[in-house]
Amino acid sequence: MATQARGGTPQTDERYWLLQAVAVLVSPREVFAALRDDSDEAARARSEAVLALVLLAGIASVLWAPNVGRMRDDLFVQWDVVLIAIVVFFGGAIYGIAAYWVGGLVLHAAVSPFRFTRSYRQARQLLAFAAAPVALSLFLVWPVRLAVYGEDVFKSGGSDHGAGNWAFVAVQLAFVAWAVALLVLGLRASRRVAPPVPHR
Repeated sequence: MATQARGGTPQTDERYWLLQAVAVLVSPREVFAALRDDSDEAARARSEAVLALVLLAGIASVLWAPNVGRMRDDLFVQWDVVLIAIVVFFGGAIYGIAAYWVGGLVLHAAVSPFRFTRSYRQARQLLAFAAAPVALSLFLVWPVRLAVYGEDVFKSGGSDHGAGNWAFVAVQLAFVAWAVALLVLGLRASRRVAPPVPHR
């Protein structure tokens, strides 16, 4: 029988957690409160949502890497749109997965002494859901940037310099700051309360 969350929400339903990957942007407290359930069933149900967030946030992050911005400078490789998309996808996947495992380990080691996370797994999944704004930026920032600058985004000395580009950088940093704020909120929501000491 599926475990029911407070209010009858099925926390072991994968579709529920795919929706929460979006809902965390507008109702983060409820989503992070549901992440307190660190059971094997709930963790497995979150796996698809976590994977999607990790991949999308990783791709959004890799697109800002200096090497990506110089791809079309390479005289030995014909960097067409398809090849760039493939490299960015796999590079983003590697980066996102590495950040998920290593970042989750660092987060758990840093905050578990203060009873903010119950397990390394919970810390990883909390980090993934907090990264939702960075994943969102892939759909809001990059289509506009590519529409404005086109292929110049992938070569040095193009039109993607100056005040306009710095405006895009500032917007992306705002999404990163949003993610950090969600992480802090998530840690507060997941904090374990010490059991009361019985009176003698």
